Amino acid sequence: MSLTISMNDPFYEKPLQRLQEYIYLIPIFGVLPALWTLKRDRGTPEQRKICRLSITLALGWLLAYALLSFGGSQTSEIFRFRLLFLNSLVGSGYFLTCLAIMIRLFRRQSLRVSGASQIAEGIVRKTLS
Repeated sequence: MSLTISMNDPFYEKPLQRLQEYIYLIPIFGVLPALWTLKRDRGTPEQRKICRLSITLALGWLLAYALLSFGGSQTSEIFRFRLLFLNSLVGSGYFLTCLAIMIRLFRRQSLRVSGASQIAEGIVRKTLS
């Protein structure tokens, strides 16, 4: 008995595409390949969806990081500490969210993140696609 895998099989998955999806979700560094994929109109629809989500999460983190850092440098000591502590929580949340999405990708579950997925499919899709 021989085991053959057909490319037309709906359960067949190309390992390279799966690896690329994980690379897109690497915090901070995965944004560059995601932008590259979207700008060149490459990849499957699922990959482009993951790219948009990755870019949305990174831009949200970067915006929050910049605003909290700027606010932390312009205020009193106790308020500065609170803003910088909140900044560290936002950074940790970004990394943990990316890790959670990678785990969901591994388990073949839905990759929707409330709020971020709607922004990714709305605003980011219109501007980058």
